[in-house]
Amino acid sequence: MYQRILVPVDGNELSDRAIDASIELAQQLGAAITGFVAEPLPPLPSGPRSRGALEDDARTHEAETRAHAREVLDRFGARAHAAGVAFDGYYDQAPRVDRAIIAAAEARGCDLIVMVTHGRGAFGEFLFGSQTKAVLAGSKLPLLVLH
Repeated sequence: MYQRILVPVDGNELSDRAIDASIELAQQLGAAITGFVAEPLPPLPSGPRSRGALEDDARTHEAETRAHAREVLDRFGARAHAAGVAFDGYYDQAPRVDRAIIAAAEARGCDLIVMVTHGRGAFGEFLFGSQTKAVLAGSKLPLLVLH
């Protein structure tokens, strides 16, 4: 049925729910998991800066986001491998998380996306938006939403 599951995670406590559920699902289906972290682009400079300072800031941001993504994906991978589930991890920097998730699923040949929603309600979604709803609206792949 499903062979490769994309699971976007960011390292928060909800990520653990997505990790546990996706590993259990992958075991039942005999599927592999692609863990995905979408990191933000470097912030815009807040004042005049030299070119060298901007380049240093960009390198620092890249190193920090890569380290964070690697930590999250290594932890996910260790849990998947311990459960006997094939796993690969992938991260990207992107201005829009929803588009990065969809692009990652397509690029990695995934046939299912598993996401956890914060469940903020209508007012919270109005204030903060919903990555899950944006992925649902923009993707042609099935989306399993955990609450």
